Amino acid sequence: MSVHQVDQFGQAKPAIMTMGKVIFYEDRNFMGRSYECTSDCSDMFSYMSRCHSCRVESGCWMVYDRTNYMGNQYFMKRGEYADYMNMWGWGNNYIRSCRMIPMYRGSYRMRIYEKDNFMGQMNEVMDDCDSFMDRYHWSSGCMSCNVMDGHWLMYEHPHYRGRMWYFRPGEYRSFRDYGGMRFMSMRRIMDSWY
Repeated sequence: MSVHQVDQFGQAKPAIMTMGKVIFYEDRNFMGRSYECTSDCSDMFSYMSRCHSCRVESGCWMVYDRTNYMGNQYFMKRGEYADYMNMWGWGNNYIRSCRMIPMYRGSYRMRIYEKDNFMGQMNEVMDDCDSFMDRYHWSSGCMSCNVMDGHWLMYEHPHYRGRMWYFRPGEYRSFRDYGGMRFMSMRRIMDSWY
């Protein structure tokens, strides 16, 4: 999102506004030391040794239980997460990195493929799909995709359940590179979620 300000000569100049803010806390229920984040962070360990709760004040975020945006991931929108470890079933894993999802307004378009390397049946999708099996009769799910427009979440089970993965525009030739997951449903990250 951008707004225009006026400089000293009365000329419009673009200004970038922060789209997201999340506060991480060492302990449950927003207690202990905190770290405020307004952009991607590949390694939170340099700011805090553990994280048990967080408060998303604005924007949408993906959080990861390993550094460099690896491992299990979870989508967060505005709200309070007083004890996310129990809520998500992460056991002893902490949030180790986070990525802000840019606000997007526009069309959504993705090509999904039944097999690796853009092989097998292909479908072009522009909306949410709660079951690849029901809509496309793909019993093994989706194994590669090309995201042309928009930001998407893909889930390992139908009806948006199970582990999820965030996909932004780009080519994803093999989901074996992403923990070997087979995706069975997907949804758009809409601007109404922010």
